[in-house]
Amino acid sequence: MPSHLTTLSSASINISSPSTAASSITLNGSVEPGSDIFSFAELEGKERNEQLELLEARLLKENRIKDGAENLLNMELGGDLRDQVVSELRTANKTAHKTHHRRREEPEHETDERGDDFRTALRNAHDCISSLASLKTDNSDPANLDRQMIGVMTKLVGILRRNLRVRYDLNIPEVVQPVIPALADKRSKECRAVAYRVIRHSLVDAESVKKLNEQEIDWYIIRSLHRDNKSAVEKEQAIKLIRAIVEMGTVYNGGASGAVPLSEPVIRAFIAVAEHADDPFRFICIQTLAELAILDTDLLAKTGGIRFLLHAIGEGPVEITPILAFTFLHIVDSPRTRVHLRVGTDLEIALSAVTDAYGKGPEHSERMQSCTKVIQLMLRTWSGLMYFCMDGMRAIRSLVDTLKIPSLETREIILNMFFEIFNIKTPEWYQTFIAGKRLTTYHRDGLKSESEAPERSVQTLKLTDQYIALLLLVFTNAGLIEALISIMEESPSGSSLGRKATLLMGEILQMSNRVLPLSVAARIQALPAIFSMASDYSDGEQRLVGVSALSALDSFNRNRTRLEPGAIKPPSRLRANSVDDAVRRGQRQVEQARMRVGMQMDDKTFQTLILETQVMLHKDHAKWNFDTLQELIEGPLLNPKRMEEAIKGTRFIKRLMSFFHPFSHRFSDMHHIKVNLRWVRLGCSLLTTLMASQDGIRYLALEDQFMPQIVKCFAQLDPFNSQGAPDSDPMFSKRRIAETLTYGYLEMLGTLSKHKEGIEILENYHIFTAFYHLSDLKSREDLIKGIIENLDYSIDGHPRIVLSKALTSSHKRIQLYATQHLGELIRSSPMANSWTLRLLLTQLYDPSAEVRKLAVDYLEEACESKDILELVVEMRPTMDHLGDIGNALLLKFMSTPTGFRYLYDAGYIDREMDVWFEDHNIYYVVQVEVFLAQVFSSAGDEEDHTLGFEGTVPPHFYGEIAKTEFGCHILQDKGHFAEFAQFIRQHGHESEDAELIMKLKSVLWAVGNIGAAEGGLPFLEEEDIIPAVLNIANQSLIPSVRGTCFFVLGLISSTSQGAEILDDYQWEATLTPMGMPTGLCIPVELDEFISLPPWQQYIPEQCNIQLIPPTTEPELEALTAIQNLANTVIANAASRSLARMKSRPEYRSVFTSPAMLYRVLHTISTSRYRLPVRRYIMDLFKVELDADVVAAMIDASKKLKANPDLPLPKTDLNRRLSMFGNIGRSRRPSESDEDDEDDEMDDASQPDVPKVKEAPAIALHPVNKIVGFAY
Repeated sequence: MPSHLTTLSSASINISSPSTAASSITLNGSVEPGSDIFSFAELEGKERNEQLELLEARLLKENRIKDGAENLLNMELGGDLRDQVVSELRTANKTAHKTHHRRREEPEHETDERGDDFRTALRNAHDCISSLASLKTDNSDPANLDRQMIGVMTKLVGILRRNLRVRYDLNIPEVVQPVIPALADKRSKECRAVAYRVIRHSLVDAESVKKLNEQEIDWYIIRSLHRDNKSAVEKEQAIKLIRAIVEMGTVYNGGASGAVPLSEPVIRAFIAVAEHADDPFRFICIQTLAELAILDTDLLAKTGGIRFLLHAIGEGPVEITPILAFTFLHIVDSPRTRVHLRVGTDLEIALSAVTDAYGKGPEHSERMQSCTKVIQLMLRTWSGLMYFCMDGMRAIRSLVDTLKIPSLETREIILNMFFEIFNIKTPEWYQTFIAGKRLTTYHRDGLKSESEAPERSVQTLKLTDQYIALLLLVFTNAGLIEALISIMEESPSGSSLGRKATLLMGEILQMSNRVLPLSVAARIQALPAIFSMASDYSDGEQRLVGVSALSALDSFNRNRTRLEPGAIKPPSRLRANSVDDAVRRGQRQVEQARMRVGMQMDDKTFQTLILETQVMLHKDHAKWNFDTLQELIEGPLLNPKRMEEAIKGTRFIKRLMSFFHPFSHRFSDMHHIKVNLRWVRLGCSLLTTLMASQDGIRYLALEDQFMPQIVKCFAQLDPFNSQGAPDSDPMFSKRRIAETLTYGYLEMLGTLSKHKEGIEILENYHIFTAFYHLSDLKSREDLIKGIIENLDYSIDGHPRIVLSKALTSSHKRIQLYATQHLGELIRSSPMANSWTLRLLLTQLYDPSAEVRKLAVDYLEEACESKDILELVVEMRPTMDHLGDIGNALLLKFMSTPTGFRYLYDAGYIDREMDVWFEDHNIYYVVQVEVFLAQVFSSAGDEEDHTLGFEGTVPPHFYGEIAKTEFGCHILQDKGHFAEFAQFIRQHGHESEDAELIMKLKSVLWAVGNIGAAEGGLPFLEEEDIIPAVLNIANQSLIPSVRGTCFFVLGLISSTSQGAEILDDYQWEATLTPMGMPTGLCIPVELDEFISLPPWQQYIPEQCNIQLIPPTTEPELEALTAIQNLANTVIANAASRSLARMKSRPEYRSVFTSPAMLYRVLHTISTSRYRLPVRRYIMDLFKVELDADVVAAMIDASKKLKANPDLPLPKTDLNRRLSMFGNIGRSRRPSESDEDDEDDEMDDASQPDVPKVKEAPAIALHPVNKIVGFAY
């Protein structure tokens, strides 16, 4: 009997499935209490998903009952019992059929993008809102009410999250009003948290946020922000709601700035949370305030947020300081927002950890290091550099003066900072130099990778070099060289700090020679202070310092020249009279002489040499004399006579070749380790020697078994070779290729492919046919790559066909590798080869985007050569299908007359010119500025950028069009340059409209790129636009616009004529030793360009609502004490007084009054109160915030609002709590001195103190305006 069938009695049987016993029926005509009777009426009112789930569950249950009944019918049952089972089976079948039919007939309703039923969801959302509204008046158990509210609101949140369209069909007031009771103090923190979630998920746009602000929920948010860490779940949702309001409700007025729909009381409460060091949400609050500083600077300045962020950047968490630095740099970039900062005081606090480091302990070093990173970020932006250069470069000079602080650790941190600021890469040998050790262990070979950079245009200076040139000039003018000399003076005997200063000075001198004009570089390199000390014979100590400094600089330069030759001269083509070329020429001469001597060797010497190799005596290769063997192969055997003798006479070649036979398992079984690689080179040399004589060719082709065995090895893998015997471990298996010297056979075959006779041998043995077949093996990617890599393609024939087949392989990885190898062939080729270029152009039409992108990259690099560019243009490739990845290549085509004519005939020029005029000019600006931001960021590196250019000025359409005469005619006919010039004159000094500023930058870049071409400079002269650009560079109020002009003037100076024109305007260009401009230009009058005009700090007007002063004495004293809590000097006394007030019955009404609560909330919302103080104040009141209290507070705000046109009623508001007690009141006999300090209140029965005309000794009015960083 099956285990899931259990006979309970003769009259009762359980029918259930193996997995559940929930469905049980009785066969005596009654239904058990545990069973359920399903009705389709239960589906009404439920969501479609829930209806389907119920139908599925019911269908499963009926099927299990049916299975159980059928199993019972297979047993021997009595007549009545069998009839009852049949009846139940019939009922189950009927119910299952109805359920299945209902499931199939379920209508398909309209669904949103998440697949949920929109109409049902909207109806359910309204049902949830109605349920919440009905729960509002329920006075049942609070815990039960919380659970009900949480359940309904959680369901509503789920609906809003799954059905985004529902949010747009709901009215914000009808959602928020039923939710507001869930925000009351009497509700649980979880209930309040879910209520905030409902409100947040119901917001969709600025209009919905505007309606939300009309619902008076600010006081609830403020109350939630005041709560302690026990209510973290509630505070988290409140902060998320605030961020959602900022994100969706901000109304932008152009650019990144706008009006944030948050009230000042909420912002001040938010700032209080950010100020509290122990609050878990401090970081997210600081980040939100940083966003608000960018979006609505005026609002944050009005509420004291700017002052707090300035304090945080100086003394706040080090993790958040870079974000704050970028925030203030954005503020400084606009004259409208930077007026909130005080010049010379506010932003300089970012330097305080460095400038105030004297006297701090070693624990301050971490703060200093983080501060130096912030300084780097700020100095590598135009806003930061120009701000710190204000007021006579006082901030820059203070940074330089920190090198004079008598602290080794501090100075070392500052020196490291300058290495980073000037983007100086420190090689490995620097540390050895700093340690004072000899550098004889370092040589060029060890640093080959550093000196031989793969860059083609090393001489081309980059945008980063142009900016660093300006930084270098600024710091040298601020006295950096003198500060480094002072470090050398303090350590004449030599120390690590002094040597590091020497390194920095040597780098600065070298850099100045490379990026600065000759007159400026000569002034820096003169080092008058050091030479003056070295030549002062009257002071021996000073002379020793000067001589030691000069000696250290000379040692540094000598070691740099020896260890980093690439740093002094670029790795370009060596001249015929260069030292390296002479060394190579001498080596070649020695090799040729040795070869001639070997070929002229007599018979006796030759026989002796063969015997010395030990090949004829021993079969074990380990006993062979490898050097003698190599000398023999590369020398005497090149003589055809000696080769014939070695083959026929001594049979030396036969014994040697047998070592390389695959199936001899001698060479082929050797491990793939470094020491064994020489045998691969020997095998390649042997085949080269055999190809040098007819006897060798004939022996390899006809007599030796090397080639037939190679053919058999490939036949083991060839899927098209039916005669190939399968082998469990083929010779060219993956394991053998990776672990043994079997891969060397591919190099040997590649050696044969270098010779015409070798290719014939490979063809005769059908090796290329095997290659064709193997290229279709997806599992042997390693073998295919080895074949592609080792074949020689200099001779037209099968090798090139193998490569082209790999280029069009169906396997993407093989395609990419073949394309990459083809690109390397083009890169290493000394001259343009049409066949390689045609194959690369074919890859431009590959279906794979990765292959096309790789081909474009290699083709773009190859087209730097004019010969290759002309050859590619003659092939007239079609590149419209490439999209954006082909734009740079097309721009290169435009730089040649042939390419320009080709693109013009294809309609590309007219179409692209209109696109650039409208949109791409803006994109170009974004591309350049993003690149500079990436490179100059603390974690960024010039090699790690993600954009499509390597630091040099990227190609610009208008710059390329001006390189040809025909292009200049097109530009003239279009009239675009005249429009550019007009825009510069009209909007050159724009400082408010962000869109106009961005367009101005784009126009400036276009003009600069046109001026960088010889044919484009007449356009600038005709429109007389250079003076206008210079005026913008010196007078613009936007630092980034000035920086754009700086780069544009560098482009104009890249031609000799442009450099001469700029020299007339006191901008000096940097020239090469041959007198050619490099594209760098520095203003002679640096201060005029680098410093922003000063401004007067703007203090926003406080538009606080004035309230009618309290009239009763308890309210007056309580409010006075609360106001005094904002004063840290008397806050303790005020808090003790408030505690005493709360305990007295006459003040009970004060702390239970909603009107008084409104007064207090108004007070703390218009002044700065720390978060613990805010919590303390809120805890004083025995008023639970709910809808009624908020309504009473709203009513109080209307009644207590003072009319600004009428005088305030007279009251004793001049009375303030004093730390010295109540002046003018006689002490009661029972009062002691302690009472005098703690209890600062008047007795209720005490008569009023008469007013005195004299001013009080100390006025303790609450401070409403805070200047600087005073608390």
